[in-house]
Amino acid sequence: MPLKDQNSTPLFDALRRYVEDKTVSFHVPGHKGGLGIPELREYIGEKVLSIDVNGMEDLDNICNPISVIKQSQELAAEAFGADYAHFLVNGTSAGVQAMIMVLCNPGDKILIPRNAHKSAINGLILSGAIPVYIQPEIDSQLGIAMGVTPEAVKRALNNHPDAKGVFIINPTYYGVASDLKKIVEIAHSMGKPVIVDEAHGGYLGFHEELPPSAMQAGADMSAVSTHKLLGSMTQSSLLLIKEGLIDSRKVKGVLNLTQTTSASYVLMLSIELARKQMALHGRELLDKTIKLAQWARREINLTDGIYCFGEEILNQEGCFGLDPTKLTVNVKGLGLSGFDMEKLLRSNYHIQIELSDVYNILALVTIGDNRERVKKLVSALKQTAHKLPIKNVVKYSINISEPPELLVSPREAFYSDKKLVDLESAEGEICAEMIMAYPPGIPLICPGERITREIIDYVKMLKKEKCQLQGTEDPEVNKIKVLTRHLVLVSVEKNVESAG
Repeated sequence: MPLKDQNSTPLFDALRRYVEDKTVSFHVPGHKGGLGIPELREYIGEKVLSIDVNGMEDLDNICNPISVIKQSQELAAEAFGADYAHFLVNGTSAGVQAMIMVLCNPGDKILIPRNAHKSAINGLILSGAIPVYIQPEIDSQLGIAMGVTPEAVKRALNNHPDAKGVFIINPTYYGVASDLKKIVEIAHSMGKPVIVDEAHGGYLGFHEELPPSAMQAGADMSAVSTHKLLGSMTQSSLLLIKEGLIDSRKVKGVLNLTQTTSASYVLMLSIELARKQMALHGRELLDKTIKLAQWARREINLTDGIYCFGEEILNQEGCFGLDPTKLTVNVKGLGLSGFDMEKLLRSNYHIQIELSDVYNILALVTIGDNRERVKKLVSALKQTAHKLPIKNVVKYSINISEPPELLVSPREAFYSDKKLVDLESAEGEICAEMIMAYPPGIPLICPGERITREIIDYVKMLKKEKCQLQGTEDPEVNKIKVLTRHLVLVSVEKNVESAG
C-alpha cells in the first residue's frame, strides 16, 4: 500500500474552506464565530472562534466519520504505526477507559500495574472488570514506582489464565519504560491482547533514542496523548489499534458510548497539525529536545544535594528504557520534599514544574522548549540548592508497601450503599472512593480496597505538605466514604501479584 502524504491536512483544508466561504450559520454553537461573546473574541481572536463549529456534511462527524475526519485519522494511524486511529477530545482518559471496556465484560479479570492512572480505575468501574494488580518495581531511594517486569506479567498470566488481557504503562510518569516488546510476546503466546496507557509517551516512535512505542512493540491498542508532549491542545489524544486480537468495529462502538457528539474541531485540528509536524519533522525536533534535556541533567547533577537520574537506572529491575526528556530531580538531600521545591520554584522564580512528590520534582522538556528556557530551570535549581545550608537530611521516611487488600470489585464498591466516616477512624473499612495526589493521578487507594493505618498516615502527611489531593467528595479529605456492609465479591484467590 502506498504511503500517505503526511503533508496533507484534510480537516484543516475543510475548515478553511468553511471560513473562506463566509458561511452564514444558523447552527450551533451559539456564539456564531464569536459574535455572541465579544470579550472572548477580543482576547483569543476571531480565527479560533470561526473554526469552533459543529458536525455538518462538509466537515464530517466524529461519531461516524466518512470524509475529512476519517482521512485525517488514517493519516494519524500511518504516522503512529497503527492500523486504525481515533481522535479523542476527552483526553487520553477516554481512550484508557475505552480500551478496558473493549476487553472486559462485567466480572472479567484484567492484569494491571498498581501504579495505573485513575482513568484505568474508572475504566474498571465502567466495565465491571476485576483488576489483578501487578506490583511494579520500587526504587526506595527515589521513592517512586518503576516499570513491571516480563517475569511478573508471565507469572500473573499463569496464575490467572482467565484474564482477558494485560494493561501496561509506557512509560511511567517519570519516564521509565518496561520491556514492552517482551511483555507483548509473552501475552500473545497465551492469546492475550496488550493494551497500553501511553499518555506520557506521545513521541515514542519518532526517535531512535527513545523507548519503543506500543505500536512498535506490537501491542494491540494504545491511548496516546498528543497534547502532553506534542503540539496539540489540552484534552486532545489518539486511540491507536493494531488488527488481530482487537475488533476495530467494537472499539468504535465503545467510544460512541461515552464520547461527545459535539467534538471540538479546534481540538481535532490541533491533533491533525501535531501529527503532520511529527511525521515530517519529529526526529529533528526530538533530537534538539533530547540534547537539551541531557545537558540539563548533566548540569543538575553537578550540584550538591540534588540528583536527576539517567541511564544508570537501566540496570535495575523494571527499568528497560528511559525517556530522557523527563527530568526527575530528587531533592531529599536538601532536607526538602518535592512539594517544598515546587513551591520555591514557583514563588521565587515563576517556574511551574509538572509534579512533585515526597522526594522529587518532575520537569518536562518538550519540543516547545529552547536553551534559554531550560537554562532558567537549571539556574533556579542550582541557586535554590546553594542557598540551603542543610544537606543530606531526609525530611520524610516513606515505606512503599504492597497495595491494599482488594475485597470488592471497583464497580460493586462504586454502586454499593455507603456511609461517610472520619478518615482518622476509617482503618479496616472498605473504601468506596479514590484518594490520589494529582498529578500524577495514581490512586493511593481505590474503591473496594481495605483502608489501612499506613494509608491514613500517608494521606495525613500529604495534607500537611498541602499536596493537591483528589477523589473524595470531601475536598479537605477529612472524611471518606466507605461501604456500609462488607460485601465480598472478589474471591480469596490472590489478586495482587508481587514484583518479586
